[in-house]
Amino acid sequence: MSRLLLLNKPFGVICQFSADGLHPTLADWVDVAGVYPAGRLDTDSEGLLLLTDDGVLQHRITDPKHKMVKRYRVQVERVPDEAALDRLRAGVTLKDGPTRPCTVRRIDEPAGLWPRDPPVRHRIAVPTCWLELDISEGRNRQVRRMTAAIGHPTLRLIRIAIGPWQLGGLQPGQWQEAEPDSFAPSALRSPVRSRAD
Repeated sequence: MSRLLLLNKPFGVICQFSADGLHPTLADWVDVAGVYPAGRLDTDSEGLLLLTDDGVLQHRITDPKHKMVKRYRVQVERVPDEAALDRLRAGVTLKDGPTRPCTVRRIDEPAGLWPRDPPVRHRIAVPTCWLELDISEGRNRQVRRMTAAIGHPTLRLIRIAIGPWQLGGLQPGQWQEAEPDSFAPSALRSPVRSRAD
């Protein structure tokens, strides 16, 4: 039977099992043979990473044609106005082309947020803001490039959902098995909810 693991990838952990000599790896947190990441999460990003031993499932999760929604909570410099957020919603043009439209809203600082090590640099003169942002693409460092394109660099990025799977209460480094019916072919054909409130 296929396995699917949900991991809260800590900040600074590289998204591979083999050592690179510079960063902690997934092997420092997950001692399960035969699983590999279904998608990527930058070393300086945190949150939900899926791991599976099923190549077909891995392809279904990562192939852009399936438009599996990924949700992020993003701390940015300064407070973007609605005009800036509308630019994100419509799609911004990056060096590798325009992004798909996305959904984005300002939110309060997430409750129960774990401290980051090292902490985000705090500057008294520069306020910050939290956004919740949904995208259906997976380009390299896409969310960071999108917020930079509207003049609000990302300070902290946490992925909280991929399609029907949510981070929930997992703390950094913790993982759990997904229920098999959550990744059955029939479940993956169902429309993805637009918001996982």
